[in-house]
Amino acid sequence: MDRSSKNRLTERMLPHFPGDTLFDRIARAVCRAGCLPRKELYEAWEVARRVHRRFRGGRVVDLAAGHGLLAQVLLILDRELKEGIGVDLRVPQSAARLSCEIRAEWPVAADRFSLLEQDLSLVELHPGDIVVSAHACGSLTDLVLERAVASRCRVAVLPCCHDLRSCDDGGIGGWLDGPLAVDVTRAARLRSQGYRVYTQSIPLDITPKNRLLMGEPL
Repeated sequence: MDRSSKNRLTERMLPHFPGDTLFDRIARAVCRAGCLPRKELYEAWEVARRVHRRFRGGRVVDLAAGHGLLAQVLLILDRELKEGIGVDLRVPQSAARLSCEIRAEWPVAADRFSLLEQDLSLVELHPGDIVVSAHACGSLTDLVLERAVASRCRVAVLPCCHDLRSCDDGGIGGWLDGPLAVDVTRAARLRSQGYRVYTQSIPLDITPKNRLLMGEPL
């Protein structure tokens, strides 16, 4: 099955996820909701797994969250998370369907989750938070990192749509491909701001924009 497909998962895809694994259960909930592309399911799952291995507890704040799947998967994985919020300037109306399907399977996780329609720059963050963002476009990733650093939060971003006109490539664009130069510069900046940096990637067959940047304050 093409994991990079942008086709929506619907109930017709349920037979592709017949198992008792946690991933298959989440996938079936997404299929029943019928509102997310296949690609977003796999991105959220792969990012959440890697974040969960590094960071536990506190509150997860999903910025540029869309339907908020990433935060909800983290709440399912980590019972130590006391709360999860998804924040987007425009929350899709179909997000309620996804939350309803998650609640049917994981009511305790659902009780700890909320979606806010709000400007990302106005969200109040706290040092114990885990700030996450999957494919915040262009300089929006830099805003997420800036907000996290300002509050000394743990942070994980999966950047995309690198705008080479507005994103800082650190002056190394002559050596590296432009988007890679931007992400290397982001990692270096995070380290210079007193963070321990972790660089990973999610599988390339899901997305070519697969570099995952994580950091925690020292």
